Formats: sequence, structure tokens, C-alpha cells
Amino acid sequence: MLNSPTQDLLFICTQFLAQNPQKRLQSLKDLGIARYADFLTKMPLTEANVACVMHFFRDTSRVKFPNLRGADLSNLKLDGVNFIRGNLLGANLRGSSLLEADLLFANFTGADLRNADLRGATLNETIWSGAVVEDCNFGKGIGLTEQQRRNLKSLGARFN
Repeated sequence: MLNSPTQDLLFICTQFLAQNPQKRLQSLKDLGIARYADFLTKMPLTEANVACVMHFFRDTSRVKFPNLRGADLSNLKLDGVNFIRGNLLGANLRGSSLLEADLLFANFTGADLRNADLRGATLNETIWSGAVVEDCNFGKGIGLTEQQRRNLKSLGARFN
């Protein structure tokens, strides 16, 4: 059984995701974590996303890098987003646009990036183990090693 603080946090995060983007933005400003508004204001209300938001709300003073493990970010326009050192393990980014996103040191292990658009994204030191990248458009693949490029191509990724 959940303890009261966890139940309260679960309720708060569920209510946050039920709000419209403008109200979410105001909540993030009030909490001092508006720097994450570019994706937290767009996430749909799902169980996986409530769990992700809980990571951000649990202790806002300790939020440094985005923990989006298992998040559903499918079909979202996330152009220019900052996921530096982001944990996107098992995240659903299918069909999302991440044009010119900062993805340095991001962990995409087991993530679904089918039909995603990463053209112009910075991809230095990213981890792709078990990622599904069929028809994911990497453009020039900025920051990828030749080995990563070959591996991703073999899995169906597209490069210019």
C-alpha cells in the first residue's frame, strides 16, 4: 500500500497532467522548473507519464537532468528540446519531431524512435542499445560515431 506522501504526489502529478499547457507552465514556474516546460507541458496524461512527472516533482531542488524513463512522448513536436544527459530508457518517441534538439549523453536504450525526426539534433555520446529506429530520420547524424551510424543504419535509420 502506498504511503500518504506518495499518494499525494501521485494525485498532484495526475492533476498536473490533466491541466492545459498554460496551467502546466504556470505550475512549473511556481516550482522553479520551467526550464522543462518544452516537454512537460506537452506530455499526454498516461500512467507512464505520471511516473515520470513524479521524478520531477519529488524534489524540485534536485532536478538536474530529465528522467523520462518509459515516458510516452509519441507524436510530439519537441524541436529544440534539451534532453542533455536525459534518461529516455524505454521511452516512446515514435513519430516525434526533435529537430535541432540537444541530446548529448542521452540514453535511448530500448526507446522507440520509429518515424521520429532528429535532423539537426546533437547526438554526441548517446546510447542506442536496443533502440527501435526504423525510418527515424537522423539527417547528418551530428555527433554520432561511424560505428553508431553503421549500427543505426542496419536497424533501418535514415541519414542524409
